[in-house]
Amino acid sequence: MPGSIARISKDKIGGSRRRDKNEGKMKKTMYRPALAGALLIVCLLGAAAAQRSPDTEPTAVLNFLIVKEENGKPVRNAAVIMHPVNANGKQSRGGLELKTDLDGKTSFDGIPYGKLRVQVLAHGFQTFGEDYDIDRAKMDLTIKLKRPQGQYSIYQDHPDEKKDDKKDSKAPPPDPNAKPQ
Repeated sequence: MPGSIARISKDKIGGSRRRDKNEGKMKKTMYRPALAGALLIVCLLGAAAAQRSPDTEPTAVLNFLIVKEENGKPVRNAAVIMHPVNANGKQSRGGLELKTDLDGKTSFDGIPYGKLRVQVLAHGFQTFGEDYDIDRAKMDLTIKLKRPQGQYSIYQDHPDEKKDDKKDSKAPPPDPNAKPQ
């Protein structure tokens, strides 16, 4: 019995040595494709970075200041939404939304030159919208938001409007003594 135990352990040791040699070959064959893949990715990223040159497409920095029209105080947490506009005046899909800080300011770097539609939304104010032509490297835009106007009703008096005199616009009443013709 004792001899058989020794043989089993020697076989196991010999077998493990063979596995170590095979594992080393397997590791080498596994590392080579992974290394080649990593080098390929680095080369492709380098080529992509070389194609995108800042000289080909100029970009601008836009600084927004959003204030109240009545007193010039800043409007905080207003949404500034920007959409590129094509030559036909239609806005492109997608866009970018910014939020103003406590001072009513926000900015973005990297807007391409061309037409840009800017919309500003803030709680308690009318929605602002206008198209701008981005043609300089740095542009400062100040936008004044108005409070919403009252709803128009035909049942209320409107002193600013001219009233038609109903008596003058009507034809004279028919003469009850007149004979029919």
